[in-house]
Amino acid sequence: MTDDWWHRSADQLAVCSRSAVVELTAVLPATGRFVVARLDATRMSDADHAFYEFSDALLFPSYFGWNWAALSECLRDLKWLPADGYLIVVDNAPRLLSSGAGDRHTLFQILSQTVHYWASPLGRPNGKGVPFKVLLLCDLDEEAALLRQEIASAAHTLR
Repeated sequence: MTDDWWHRSADQLAVCSRSAVVELTAVLPATGRFVVARLDATRMSDADHAFYEFSDALLFPSYFGWNWAALSECLRDLKWLPADGYLIVVDNAPRLLSSGAGDRHTLFQILSQTVHYWASPLGRPNGKGVPFKVLLLCDLDEEAALLRQEIASAAHTLR
């Protein structure tokens, strides 16, 4: 089974079960430099641990402020990791920020905003957006469905 989420709107985070087949060529350009960051949600039970995992995986600069605003700012900057595309893969996604639903909601909002930001062609060389995708992996299809609902709720509050 091939998951077609790469082809859909850039405004959502992708949630897949581990059994899904994802075609990377549909999201990332055929050539160029790419940053792929793999994070494990089991190590991100609270906000502080999530900040550490993102900082470590994406080599955030020393001025990273260890709060939600700083995470959003760094995800939209990434000048220290120039690339033609970015892919963030979060394993064990249902366990992400398990100690606080509010924090998880905030993270989903930040990630959705980041995907929108990078997709915008405004101010970009050649007038083209930069692929920035987030893939949340679940063990079970039921977990994936619940996570999609949470993400839709977080994205809805942005509008």
